[in-house]
Amino acid sequence: MVTICHIDFANVQGLPVSATFLLHLFIYIESTVFHTQGDSYKSMPKIPLTQNRQPYINFLSQIFCRLSERLYLCKNLRNKGINTTTMKINNLSERDSIINRYLAEMRDCEYQKNRLLFRNNIKRIGEYEAFEISKTLDYETKDVTTPLGVAKVNLPTDKIVIGTIFRAGLPFHEGFLNIFDHSGNAFVSAYREYTNESHTEVGVHIEYLATPEIDGKTLIIADPMLATGISMEMGLKAILTKGNPKHIHVACVLAAPEGIEHIQKTFPDDKTTIWCASIDEGLNEHKYIVPGFGDAGDLCYGNKL
Repeated sequence: MVTICHIDFANVQGLPVSATFLLHLFIYIESTVFHTQGDSYKSMPKIPLTQNRQPYINFLSQIFCRLSERLYLCKNLRNKGINTTTMKINNLSERDSIINRYLAEMRDCEYQKNRLLFRNNIKRIGEYEAFEISKTLDYETKDVTTPLGVAKVNLPTDKIVIGTIFRAGLPFHEGFLNIFDHSGNAFVSAYREYTNESHTEVGVHIEYLATPEIDGKTLIIADPMLATGISMEMGLKAILTKGNPKHIHVACVLAAPEGIEHIQKTFPDDKTTIWCASIDEGLNEHKYIVPGFGDAGDLCYGNKL
């Protein structure tokens, strides 16, 4: 298999796997059939090329549209100081959607005075990301008996565990649970503590863990703020004491380039996907995301001592 900017192509019928894969694909299109693992390729034509070439031309056009988008994303991430790897990063604000309004309200100093609204927007972004993650799961067809007959429905087969880091993660967790209502639930108590007098260095402490077994399951770690990435790392290490997941989805509302880079260095590259509503400029001297929206936990539940 060769990976080109997050797009995976499988080697089928002896097609050479090399950096010139796409060139070979065009040259030998009439004699080559390939399959992929990505969702965008499920529409690959199933008819012989000798009957009609147009579906294959359309299919290739879709591939290169996707490839262009990925290259654009990689360029933007490099501009933000992030090392691009095969780990897939989904920045949901790159395309206009209602998520922009949720983010705008959460960033607005006046809206932040209403904790209920702030928590509700975190929950809604959790629901939005959960729906997007659902598109990446494995499915199988099952028969469902209705009052008038039998319907064939594609249902997800992944067993999901939603892992949340207290305390800002609670409304975020609720959003995911609203969508994945059959999932297992894990909770980690992690808090950041400044380790120097100038409050420029941060340590993270884990005090509590409650989780089901996660062997072979799809793990979603939900924490609204991916700042330094240390909380995510410590939370994952705690959960991994209970098993080895099939795939890890790192879900946040806001991410800093420093946090993403930390996840790329510490999480398994081949089975981790990052989801965020926005990638912001970076961290300030106190390790808060800029422009961000402040301390998510305080905005949800009030100031702490």
